[in-house]
Amino acid sequence: MAKITLKGNPIETIGKLPKVGSKAPKFSLIKADLSKAKLKDFRGSKLILNIFPSLDTGTCAASVRRFNKEAGELENTKVLCISRDLPFAQARFCGAEGLDNVITLSDFAKGKFGKSYGATIKTGPLANLLSRAIVIVDEEGKVTYTQQVPEIVDEPNYEEALKAL
Repeated sequence: MAKITLKGNPIETIGKLPKVGSKAPKFSLIKADLSKAKLKDFRGSKLILNIFPSLDTGTCAASVRRFNKEAGELENTKVLCISRDLPFAQARFCGAEGLDNVITLSDFAKGKFGKSYGATIKTGPLANLLSRAIVIVDEEGKVTYTQQVPEIVDEPNYEEALKAL
């Protein structure tokens, strides 16, 4: 498990992010139109998995805005913004913000993504939500970079993640 903090207070995830060099764990997440999105649907594209607790927090919203801005300039790269928010809330947020360079996906139904990626928070007031993390996956589905943000209220290191592409 990863030991992270929430405003300085220790919390834990159920596991660790996938190892660099490993195949990205398969997933099935819910899109805004309630259809399913699977890892295999994105094969052939580089992926930035922007994982976070909820769009209803300033830091999570900021990460989606930042990756939306960056995604417009990236070749053959898709940014998947993944949380346990309902797909309706994700779509409403992106619509209100005019964000159309990211794909929001929800793990609300079963929480399997968080479990297979080791990102589900196990303890503390955010238990069962996803931790703040970045996973980069190459065109063949191999993990090339991970970042578990140690303090959940902090933003990820965007520059480092983007360099890993």
